[in-house]
Amino acid sequence: MSLFDFIRKQFIDVLEWTETGDGTLAWRFPMADNEIQNGASLTVRESQVAVFVNEGQVADVFGPGRHTLTTQTLPLLTNLKNWDKLFASPFKSDLYFFSTRQQVDQRWGTQQPVTIRDKDFGAVRLRAFGNFAWRLVDPRAFMKEVSGTRERCTAAEIDGQLRGFLLQHLSDAVAQSGIPFLDLAANQVEFAARLKAATAPEFARLGLSLETVTLQNVSLPEELQKVLDQKIGMGMIGQNMGQFMQYQTAQAIPKLAEGAGQGGGVAGEAMGLGAGLALGQTLAQTMQQGLQPAAAAAPAAAPVVALQPDEIMATLEKLADLKARGILTDEEFTAKKTELLKKLV
Repeated sequence: MSLFDFIRKQFIDVLEWTETGDGTLAWRFPMADNEIQNGASLTVRESQVAVFVNEGQVADVFGPGRHTLTTQTLPLLTNLKNWDKLFASPFKSDLYFFSTRQQVDQRWGTQQPVTIRDKDFGAVRLRAFGNFAWRLVDPRAFMKEVSGTRERCTAAEIDGQLRGFLLQHLSDAVAQSGIPFLDLAANQVEFAARLKAATAPEFARLGLSLETVTLQNVSLPEELQKVLDQKIGMGMIGQNMGQFMQYQTAQAIPKLAEGAGQGGGVAGEAMGLGAGLALGQTLAQTMQQGLQPAAAAAPAAAPVVALQPDEIMATLEKLADLKARGILTDEEFTAKKTELLKKLV
C-alpha cells in the first residue's frame, strides 16, 4: 500500500445503526475501503443484533449495549484472521445489523376458499382471516436462508412467504383441533393457537419466531352459507314443522294474491284459487287444533272443513272453467270435485 492510499483510507472508530422505520430487517454497514480501528466503539441498540462476517463466515455476534472492539471481544474473528492476541492494527470485516423488534399487525387471509374435512358437514370450503406477529431471533439462520450478503433486506420481501406458511397449515390446524365448523367462531383462540403451533417450525427454519396468531373471522362462501342457514333453520323448527308450514303459508298467501291480481289471466286465477283453498284448510285445521283439549291421549284425525253451498258451487264453476281451458285434466277436475262435495254440509 502506498503512502497516498494509506492517508486516503479512513479508519472507523464508531459503528452503529439507526433504524429508519422502513421495515429493514438486515443492513450491511458501509465499509467501502475503510477499516475498523482497534478499540473502536460498537453501539447496538435495543431490538438490534450486530454480526461480524469474515469472508462469508459468521464470526462474533453482539447484543444490545456499547462494546469496545479488541481481540478479547472479537475471539472468533481473531481466530479466523489468525491475529496475534496483542495486535493493535486496524482491520477490515463485514458488519451486519439485524432488527429483532416484533413485526406486528401482519395480515393473513384466504384469497380462495380452503377445503377442509368437517365432522358435521363432511367436506366444506371455508374462508378465514386474521393477523399475526413475528420477530427475527436467529441472525445466523436468517442470513444463511434469506438475507445473504445483500446490502439490505426488508420485511416486505418475505411477507408473502410468511402468509403462505399460515395458509398452507390452515387445514392441518382445523384437523388437529377437532373443532367442528359450527364451533370455530366460539373457539377462535384455541384454533389460532393450533394454527400457530402448526406454522411455527416453518418460521424457525428462517431464523424467525412466530409470536402470535389471531383469527378474526371464519365463514363459508355465500352459496354454502345459504345452505347452512337453511339447515340451521330446520334445526330450530324441530318438532314444530306443522306450525312452521302454517306460518309459511300465511306469509305466502298475500304475495300470491297480489301476483294473481297483477298478472291476471288463467295462471293468476289458478294461483288465487289454490291459495284460497290452502288458506281455508290451514285456518280450519289451526282452529280445530286449538279447540282440542291439552290432555288428549292421541291427536285426532284432521276434521273435514265445512263450506257453504254457494262457496262450493262457485269453486266448482271455477274448476270447470279451468278444465274447459285445458288447465285441469278430467282426472284432476273429478278429484277436486269429489273433495269439495265431501265438505258440503
